[in-house]
This record gives sequence, structure tokens and C-alpha cells, in this order.
Amino acid sequence: MKRCTNQSNPSPWRRRTLLGFWLAISSLICARAIQIQGVQSSDWREIAENQHREDREIPAERGSVMDRDGLPIALSQERFRIGIAPHELRDPDKAAALLTASLGISPSKAWAVTSNGRRWNVIPGRYPPTVQEALNKVRGVYLERELQRYHPHGDLARGLLGVVLDDVGQGGIEQAFEQVLRGTPGREVVARDNTGQAIPAERYVFEPPKSGGDIVLTLDMDLQEIARQALQESILETEARGGDVLVTVPSTGEILALVSIRDGKTASLSAINTPYEPGSTLKPFTVSGLIKNDLASLEDTVDVENGTWTVAGRTLHDVHSQGRMSIADALRVSSNVGIAKAASRMSTRMLYETFRDFGFGTQTGIQIPGEVSGTLRKPESWSSQSPVSLAIGYEVSVTPLQMAMAYGALANGGRLMQPLLVKKILESDGSLKQQFEPHMVRQVIPEEIVGRVGRVLVDVVEDGTGTSAQLGTFQVAGKSGTTRLYSPEGGYESGAYWSSFVGFFPAEDPQLVVFVKLERPQGAYYGGAVAAPVTRATMQAALAASATHIDRTRLVRVYVPPSPTGTSAVFANHELVDTSEISTKGLDEPEMPVGMGLASGRVIDEGISVPRLAGVPSRTAVRRLHALGLRVSGPIGGEILGTEPGPGMQMVRGDTVALIVRPRTNRD
Repeated sequence: MKRCTNQSNPSPWRRRTLLGFWLAISSLICARAIQIQGVQSSDWREIAENQHREDREIPAERGSVMDRDGLPIALSQERFRIGIAPHELRDPDKAAALLTASLGISPSKAWAVTSNGRRWNVIPGRYPPTVQEALNKVRGVYLERELQRYHPHGDLARGLLGVVLDDVGQGGIEQAFEQVLRGTPGREVVARDNTGQAIPAERYVFEPPKSGGDIVLTLDMDLQEIARQALQESILETEARGGDVLVTVPSTGEILALVSIRDGKTASLSAINTPYEPGSTLKPFTVSGLIKNDLASLEDTVDVENGTWTVAGRTLHDVHSQGRMSIADALRVSSNVGIAKAASRMSTRMLYETFRDFGFGTQTGIQIPGEVSGTLRKPESWSSQSPVSLAIGYEVSVTPLQMAMAYGALANGGRLMQPLLVKKILESDGSLKQQFEPHMVRQVIPEEIVGRVGRVLVDVVEDGTGTSAQLGTFQVAGKSGTTRLYSPEGGYESGAYWSSFVGFFPAEDPQLVVFVKLERPQGAYYGGAVAAPVTRATMQAALAASATHIDRTRLVRVYVPPSPTGTSAVFANHELVDTSEISTKGLDEPEMPVGMGLASGRVIDEGISVPRLAGVPSRTAVRRLHALGLRVSGPIGGEILGTEPGPGMQMVRGDTVALIVRPRTNRD
């Protein structure tokens, strides 16, 4: 048997190939290791560290927005997010019970976040600062601070304030003063677990945030509430779609209240962004232009042609039919024919410049975004009917703010003021950063002319179209307006109206301008019927409020009792008295004929029974006492406990009732 000597051993080239392959793989691994651990070590180390830590921004505490008296109306509210590190808890059962008691969560939820074995758990929700006392020192429980925008007065001034979305102001003061309010963010490093969740226990602040500055407005929140309540009641009563109320100081242009409601929403800003045709409220400016240009006087007469006049193909109508009347009477009774005929003496350029000088057709410069300028076309684009239409408040659109400021000029010696909404800016430490002073835009007409037109506007309220705005003791100057709504599709809508009234008081020394406009009131729709009562209610409530910006030494009238001979009592106007006696006598005397109230000096000696006022809101109580002809002393605001003299006691007009009030510990 032949023996095989040729063994099946691998060939040399195969061994060399296999060896070369393993050497190449080993070389690549070594090279890659050298690259990662040597050349790229710092880069990979940074990537690894970034997976377990986060460098993030710390939001600064947003500055507050306050009213003129320092009452916060928008501020940052501190809230806390609660995180649990179960492995750090010394007694999970005790920690779960503490979480249930302090946070109000269920025992099962508390047990789950303290005993589930995870490295980190976050309890849903945000919690008030009161939880700090119970949880701040518990090992394994971590509180992370967050800031939320809070409005103590709800939506009372939401349209003016705007909102904060994703830490950025949107609209109103929040947007206009974003750079002031937002402050300077800080920086911190926070550790993260394997799920990417931040662990507040392992955080380092290397750049603390700086809080934002504060904004102080000219708003008075008492008057803002008064205006909104009056407007809401009128909208409910008239079934109007919405409306606007503005209260301003004519001498400074300060806005004390600005309320816009549309479709039930109080965040509207239609007072600055929804123009309307003003109608008869524009007529005082037409008359002012006539007198300024020496084209007419208030005593000049005009033939109103029994209330119907056709000019340039358009027929004007008056509610009342008369023959000739003075221009003053035409303004008092709001004669379209009388005012339009008188205005025909002005050139188109004079008429245009008159309205432009009073601020129509241009933005007022209010310190928040969104204002529109309305429409006042240049004479070159007028039709043959335009001068007549413009003279009585048509073919021109204005905003409620423009109209309030224009009437402020009539109440302020002819000086048109820029509206002032922001009073000052404060640094985060409370120091003054910037003060905004009143700014006069221009002297529109001489003061003497303003006085003459103002006296006619008093007659409008006393014996014209605005009698529903009467206050009794204080004379009010004002004008009503009623115009049809113009549809965007073209043409005026049937049965749809703007109803407005603008007034200022006291007429002799104006301190407040009140503008009221209603959109689409149902039933009665004349401005004197539906808007003037809102003006009156706002003025009454303002007098009853404890507003520091109303100078009561300029308002008060001292009652002088009748002489033994039976002569009528009189009032000594503008005599200074003790300002602790809030307001004066007889603001509202509906049972007495117009002109026969206390201001006329009529004395009524029948006894007046003091009403029971305990528990009644203070402003309501003051109005009731004023309506009875009684004077009021004592603090305004807070819960009324009683009166001195007490309920049922007999008094006479002019006597003083002292309010017994429990002071408010804080303002709502």
C-alpha cells in the first residue's frame, strides 16, 4: 500500500494575505483610537458633556405696569415647578405625604413620583410661592422658579395693556415698551439626565438676570372701572353691538380711562383703531372756524328754510322746522341747514385747515401701536357736495381719541394737547428713568373764541340736544351726534347708527372731558338720548370716587342759607372749603325741573330722611345722598358700616351726612 506524503497545508500566499488583513484592521483600530482619544479628545469630551448639561437663558423678571397711583395692573407672578429625585429621598413615604398635603395632589400620584425608581420626576402644574416653606429644605425635592404675567384687575384694561406671548409683548403697552419691560436675561448651566430632562438640583448661575423697568400710566383704575360699568350697562340697555368711553384731562392730555367693548369683548381698542363719521359732534369746530376767520359771529342769523335745504344736488333736513335763527341757536339745536349754510362762507381750504388743525386726519401720537389716522381728504379730491357734508360731520372719519382730544382743545383755551398715556418709566430699583411731560401740539383758536363756543355748548346741555348729560349743580358743556353707519360694501345701512356725546365739566373751569360712543343701539338711537346719559353717569361716579386728580376746591359751591326775609339762597362760586368734605350738594335732582335745582338757589325746606346705607357700595351711597340734596363727608372707598346721623333721621337740603367706613386693606 502506497503512502501519501503530500499534506493539504495552506499555501504561503494565503497565510500572508490573512496576516496582512488582520494587521490592517488592527492598524485602523489603533489609528482611530489615536484620532479619537488624542487628536479629537477635546471635541468628543465637549459632545459628551453637552449631552449631560444645558447652557440656557434665565428669563428676567418682567417689569410691572401701574396706574397713576402706583396700583399694579400687570405684573410678573412667581410660580414654581416641582421636581423629585427619588434616589435622594431619605423617607419616600413621608415625602409623598408632604407632597399630598402641600400641593394637593392625590396620594397615588405622590407615591408614584417618589417611589418609581427613576432618577428624576416632574410633577405636572405650576404652584404658588407658598409651597416653598414646606418643600424648600426637603432633600430630593427641587423647586424651579418660573414667571407668569398676571393681571390683578382681569380684563379691565387688557386692550391697552396687550399680552405677553412666549415672553414677548404683543400689542398695547407690552409691545410699545418691550425693551423696557423685558429686562436683561441671565445665563445658567443645568445638568440633564439620560432622558434629556433638566435637573434643577445641579445648576450653576454664572450671569444673574436683571429685572425690567416699570411703566406708570396716566390711567386711574377707579375711573376705568366706572367707565366700563357705565358703558356695559348702556350696551345692555340699548342692545348696542359695542361702544367706547374715554375720560381725559383737557389741560394735560392725560388719559384717565379708555374703554372699548365690541361684541362683548373688552380687549377691543376701537377707540384708537376704528374711525367713524362723527356727525353733529363736529359742528362746534365748523363754527369755531367761522369765527376764527372773521366770517361770522354767533349772533349772526341764517335762514334755515323751515328745516329743508337743497344744495349741490343734496337735500339737508332738520328735526325741527324754523325760519331764521342765530348761528348760536343753530349749534344749540344742531340744525344741519343752519350750520351748513353758515359754513358756505368758508373756502374749501379754510374748512379743511380748520379740521386739520383740530387734529383730524392725522394720528394723535398716543404711546401704543395700532392707532389709525381716520380720513380727512384734501380739498382737491372733494366733490361739490363735500363742503356741505363736512360741515355737519360727514365725508370725514375720526377716531374716538381724536374727538376727545379735539374737545379737550375747546375745554383748554384752544390748546390741542397730545394724548398722554404713559406718565413715567422707572428703573428696576424704583428710581426714575424717564418722565413724560404734557405736550401742546398747537394753539388751534384764540382762547376768547373757545369761551364763546363753550357757552353755546353749555346751552346745548341746558336747553338743547344734550339735556340728558346735566349734572344739576355743575354746568356741563357738550354736544351729541348721530350718524348712519357706512357699509364696507358701499352705501349707508338702514337702521344702523353711531350715537355719541362729548362733554366737559365744570364748564367754567373744565377738569374732565368725557367721550361716549355706541355702535348700533336698538330702539332710541339719538346721541343725546343714549350716549349723553352714559356721560352723565360717568361724571357722577367720578365725582363720588376718591380720585386725587379732581381738584375739589375748584368744584365746590358753598351753600348760603336763606335770609330771614325769605330771599332765595345763593351759592358763592369757587370759594375754598375743607377738602375732606368730598364733592358738593345735589349732583342729581331728577324730581326738580331743569334749572330749578340747588344751583339755581331754590330752597326746599321739607324734611329728608337719611337712607339706610350699610353694606351699599360707597360710590352708590354718595350718589344717593347727593340726589337727596345732602352733602357728604368722610372717606370714599371701603365697606360702609353706617352713617352719622343714622338711618331715618330727618335733615334738610344742604346738611352733611358723615360716612362710617371700614377702610380697604388693599385695592381690588
